[in-house]
Amino acid sequence: MDIDQPLQLLAGLSPAQFMRRHWQKKPLLVRQALPHFEPLLSRSALFALASGEDVESRLVSSGPGGWRLRHGPFERRALPPLAQPEWTLLVQGVDLHHARVHALMQQFRFVPDARLDDVMISYASDGGGVGPHFDSYDVFLLQAQGRRRWRIGRQKNLALVEGLPLKILADFEPEQEVVLEPGDMLYLPLRWAHDGVAVGECMTYSIGFRQPARGELTQELLQRLADEAPEMLGDLAYRDPKQPAVDHPGRIPGAMFEFARDGLERMLRDPDLLALLLGEALTEPKPNVWFERADAVRGDTPDDGVGVVLDRRTRMMYDGLHVFINGEGYRASGRDARLMQRLADTRRLSATELGRLGSDARALLGQWRQAGWLRDEPVVLPEPNERGA
Repeated sequence: MDIDQPLQLLAGLSPAQFMRRHWQKKPLLVRQALPHFEPLLSRSALFALASGEDVESRLVSSGPGGWRLRHGPFERRALPPLAQPEWTLLVQGVDLHHARVHALMQQFRFVPDARLDDVMISYASDGGGVGPHFDSYDVFLLQAQGRRRWRIGRQKNLALVEGLPLKILADFEPEQEVVLEPGDMLYLPLRWAHDGVAVGECMTYSIGFRQPARGELTQELLQRLADEAPEMLGDLAYRDPKQPAVDHPGRIPGAMFEFARDGLERMLRDPDLLALLLGEALTEPKPNVWFERADAVRGDTPDDGVGVVLDRRTRMMYDGLHVFINGEGYRASGRDARLMQRLADTRRLSATELGRLGSDARALLGQWRQAGWLRDEPVVLPEPNERGA
């Protein structure tokens, strides 16, 4: 992606300009970000997806009885009638299950993959919404069908209504109101309060971004460090040949404290280990993601003459020393590293690029293919008239 190229998606701003001016700073309303946009999957297909055990879905409704929240999966008969107002179906991670939605998400990769999370689709009947709230992450709200009225504001009072199943602001103070038509898009930085209400039947696509809390990320790294500790630190046992007799046996010896602290510091001083564990954590698939293994008879390396593409569920990243894929990390250098980095950036390698990989790297890609993490790129044959037939 050329980050200096103006994009209609960003109201004529280049990705570089958008990140400087708007990212985590202020909203951006884009009329016809995607002109003539239509839903990438039908209402019935979305409802069918919400019935899957491996799909996260929620049903929100409001009315005289107040707000109600239910978690899926949902059979079609469990959903309210289409004519009933004020209900919303939220289906998370649709990009993992639908190729065209995954392709839509790729248009937002001017933000690092380490931050890009998923595409949620919201279907709402007339008057449907989830109430005024704020998110702890940035979001692009793309209108796919019908219209939705958004009220937004820089909310200072973040107090919530008590006793509700949803996090709804107790004293929402909107500053601006806009109505999105199909193809329109609204970017909101984290913690900008917003309230979207369907004007008739509508569908909205939410492109969301990861916002890991420091404590959450540190906890994940410490858990991974703990798994590595026995191998890294070995079986050196605590020894105290100079320990004198004590008259306060309940007191922990200072030498034992230093012994424990030295082990922890040894692990934290290894920057290569921390980089490896961070990359593995950031590429770990979500709990509901699974891959279909390829037929073993296809061989252990990609087929000659064709390229490879990453499966849409695969998460792949890299740093200066490693490549990471689906929670696994590998040291890489030289030409193989550059080609692996290209695979992570473009999510594909051509047959020519595959041919430049070393034998070990090609074998590794073969293992990834067998695991279902990547596949051979389909060969598109020309039409008969293009072949001169």
